[in-house]
Amino acid sequence: MDTEAQPTERDRSSRPSDSEQPSDPEGQEERSRSAFAGRITDWVPGGRITVTLLTLLLFLLLLSTFVLRPFQIPSGSMERGLRIGDRVLVNKLAYRFGGRPQRGDVVVFDGTGLFGPGDYIKRVVGVGGDHVVCCDREGRVRVNGQSVDESEFLYPGDRPSTVRFDVVVPDGALFVLGDHRSGSSDSRDHLGSPGGGMIPVDEVIGRADWIVWPFAHATHLDRPDAYARVPEADADADGGAGDARGPAGADG
Repeated sequence: MDTEAQPTERDRSSRPSDSEQPSDPEGQEERSRSAFAGRITDWVPGGRITVTLLTLLLFLLLLSTFVLRPFQIPSGSMERGLRIGDRVLVNKLAYRFGGRPQRGDVVVFDGTGLFGPGDYIKRVVGVGGDHVVCCDREGRVRVNGQSVDESEFLYPGDRPSTVRFDVVVPDGALFVLGDHRSGSSDSRDHLGSPGGGMIPVDEVIGRADWIVWPFAHATHLDRPDAYARVPEADADADGGAGDARGPAGADG
C-alpha cells in the first residue's frame, strides 16, 4: 500500500503562484512608522536637512532658555579671572530646586533698577543675614567676624576696597563685588541707593560655571576656598564691627 501522503486539491490550490509575492509585514510597519516624518520632510523646503537643522535650533533654544546661557564679559570688572570678551556658560539651574547662591560664587544677574539696565557679573561676598565689613586692620574684608584672604582671585595690585562699609545683608539678598575692585561698579557704589546696593536673589539669572572661549583660557570656575572658613551669620560673636575704619563712603 502506498503510504506516501498525496497532496490534496486544497493543498495544491493554497500554494502561491510564481506571480504572487509574499507580504512583507516588517516593511509595511516601517513605512507606517516613518510616514509622518516623510510627510514633514516632503512639505518643508530642503527636506530632511532643513528638518534636522530646525530640530537642532529648537534644542539649543530650549537649552539656552532653561539650562545654560552663554554670556560675554563686557568689562574688566572681574579681572584677573574673567577678561573682556571671554564667553562664560551660566548655569540657570544652579539655584533652582532649593539651591541658593553661596559666598564666593560668580553670578550673573539682571541689574535693571539696581545697577542700571542690563545684566551684570560679580562675585558673591555676603548672603542673607551676613555682616560684611571693610576693612580689618590688615585691609581685608570681614564676613561675620572672619577676615577673608582674597589674594587668590583679586586683581594684582588692588586693595580689597578703598570704600569703607559696614552692612548686614537682608534675607533674600546678596552683597556682590567685582574681582577688579578699582575698576568695578558693584554693591559699594550703591550703598546709599534704594536697596542699599543689595541684589535680590530673585534677580539672579544663574551661576557662571565655565569659561568656554577663547579655548586657551577655557576653565571651570570653582568656588574659592577663601570663604569656606566664614561662619554662619548667627555665629558672628563680635559682630565684626570693631575693626571697621569708618562709615560707608569713598576714601579721600
